[in-house]
Amino acid sequence: MAVAVTSCGLSLFTSTLTFRSSLTSQPRSATLQISNGSITPKASNHRSRPSNPQRGSSSSSSSSSKSSGEKNIPGRSKDGRPNLYADGNGGREDIGRAQSTSVKSFGMQRKDKKDIHFDIRQQVEPENLQNSAFLNAVVKVYCTHTTPDYSLPWQKQRQYTSTGSAFIIGDGKLLTNAHCVEHDTQVKVKKRGDDTKYVAKVLARGVDCDIALLSVESKEFWEGAESLNFGRLPCLQDAVTVVGYPLGGDTISVTKGVVSRIEVTSYAHGSSDLLGIQIDAAINPGNSGGPAFNEQGECIGVAFQVYRSEAAENIGYVIPTTVVSHFLKDYERNGKYTGFPSLGIFWQKLENPALRACLKVQSNEGVLVRRIEPISDANNVLKEGDVIVSFDDIHIGCEGTVPFRSSERIAFRYLVSQKFAGDVAELGIIRAGKLMGVNVVLNPRVHLVPYHVDGDQPSYIIIAGFVFTTLSEPLIDEECEDSIGLKLLAKASYSLARFKGERIVILSQVLANEANIGYEDMSSQQVLKFNGTRIKNIHHLAHLIDSCKDQDLVFEFEDNYIAALERKAATAALPCILKDYGIPSERSSDLLEPYVDLWGDNQATIDQDLIGSSPVSNLEIGIDGLLWT
Repeated sequence: MAVAVTSCGLSLFTSTLTFRSSLTSQPRSATLQISNGSITPKASNHRSRPSNPQRGSSSSSSSSSKSSGEKNIPGRSKDGRPNLYADGNGGREDIGRAQSTSVKSFGMQRKDKKDIHFDIRQQVEPENLQNSAFLNAVVKVYCTHTTPDYSLPWQKQRQYTSTGSAFIIGDGKLLTNAHCVEHDTQVKVKKRGDDTKYVAKVLARGVDCDIALLSVESKEFWEGAESLNFGRLPCLQDAVTVVGYPLGGDTISVTKGVVSRIEVTSYAHGSSDLLGIQIDAAINPGNSGGPAFNEQGECIGVAFQVYRSEAAENIGYVIPTTVVSHFLKDYERNGKYTGFPSLGIFWQKLENPALRACLKVQSNEGVLVRRIEPISDANNVLKEGDVIVSFDDIHIGCEGTVPFRSSERIAFRYLVSQKFAGDVAELGIIRAGKLMGVNVVLNPRVHLVPYHVDGDQPSYIIIAGFVFTTLSEPLIDEECEDSIGLKLLAKASYSLARFKGERIVILSQVLANEANIGYEDMSSQQVLKFNGTRIKNIHHLAHLIDSCKDQDLVFEFEDNYIAALERKAATAALPCILKDYGIPSERSSDLLEPYVDLWGDNQATIDQDLIGSSPVSNLEIGIDGLLWT
């Protein structure tokens, strides 16, 4: 049974949404086409990933239909997770679940008319809310997106437009979802009952928590503007009202429901696991970024995604105020958003009594450390085989849960997410039967294959028609799996960075020219060495090429492929290649900066095998007991 998880928010002015499955998925994908105002799925017989808006068209990729047992490796916005994603960026998902899931970008609605049927009971504004002042704090967001072209990194794709929701929080700022303003070139907002659109600026964007902070310079916009008050974390069955500007009309919309569940939830856009509120109020495309209220008119969170399934309905998700508060405090502390921290370990549940006895754990508690992220501080303190029994003096159960409120339990990752980057956590561990305490500095995770690419342009360098770039999830999403290759997909799924700044550099394609005769068919191959030196990242490769005085440029690729170019001929051919292919520069602007070696000559570490034995995401694991924190 196929299941789709949808991150709700934008209203897309485009015609086609493409959904792709990933590495271990069945060879099928689905395409949603908007035709005559309706959306109909189409099946296609290829294996692919959720993608960005397609080049040459105003479209955004959304969610993928999957069969049981498959996983999605997004643009790891693009990373498949069980309850995930918006705006065409997929998320990682749990292949161990009975039903497979995929991520769907819900935020882009067409401007033309559609045959859309609404639940009148949920869509009509109740009389007691019609004139409520807090509704005036909710605004409509108009965003123009220009996504980089990761296959041709010197250019961008055709722009597309979407709408979403946002709300005023005071101090001249607004909140919305990060996926509503991803790759923005222009953001405008319009207040309720106003015909004027005001230009907004993105101050901070939290990809992992799917929150963005906006500001509007116009003084006219703030005349009579009222900000919302944040409320406490709600309880189960508390009434909740979702307000925003979803598809079906241009005016504000109100839907009502109750809180169904509160737990650590997979965030589609950032492929992260943070506290989330599940509600049964209707959340539709365009609702993303809009507030959810309690009965007192206080904001309890931000609507951002929904869960779509043939077997389930009315499952929407709200980012709670605890996550919003963390985002805002992070921005206030650092002047920018730094992200939620990670403990940097891969752990296993200890439900089996024999396993606990083998590890000399006397009580029914603790989780087993199976793998440690090499660049995390935990790598200096913990060892594989340690059992973590407490986090800041809070005992961890054998299922990896801790007490939550009065009579609930929640994944202990919740405790980690309450910390900030650079904070210290005190862990109680059992090592070889002995109880001891250790301190670990928490920092955000660094992915070997980035889920999102910072900046306006992917890094690239062109040498004699050889186009080198960094492997990223957006690039994987844009290319089909057959062209990327299973080995690179496996590294994207299973590998960890061994030192800060490490990235996988690939030969994306070869632009045919006399200087590269015989190499024209090479593509999507990882380059390992240049003239015998192991490559750390693309900036390192550019530095090695620029400083090379040898007669030949020798590139060593995966599977012992070798390509050699005569240095002077390669240099002479470059201007002609750039002109023939209409390329403005032979490298991205970031590679014009001087190279600084932060790692030194640590060839032994660099030469270690990249591929680990365990997936790098919780939700790509077939065994439910193995989880990341």
